[in-house]
Amino acid sequence: MAEVQHKHTHTHVLEDGTIVEHTHTHTHANTKAVLNRLSRAIGHLESIRRMVEDGRDCSEVLIQLAAVKSAINNTGKVILQDHIEHCIVDAVREGDEKALEELNRAIDRFMK
Repeated sequence: MAEVQHKHTHTHVLEDGTIVEHTHTHTHANTKAVLNRLSRAIGHLESIRRMVEDGRDCSEVLIQLAAVKSAINNTGKVILQDHIEHCIVDAVREGDEKALEELNRAIDRFMK
């Protein structure tokens, strides 16, 4: 899978009030796979929309919607694993509490 690099600039305020800003690069190994999964889910949703337009059976539509929900959840898991393996490992190493708080908020929203 193709790796994609993202540059992030972080600002840290040390205990003595000193402000430290630095940039580092995260490598995301699964970006291509995530984009492919999203493209498939979008195509699947388009076909479901056509099913509704054509007046297809509601049960069939619901089954297909369940498949899309599952695909989206699995895509989210790939993104989350990638984020933990790269960004969060760096954040822990650097003591970036904000990144950990943001991860917790994202997990809460994703899991609802």
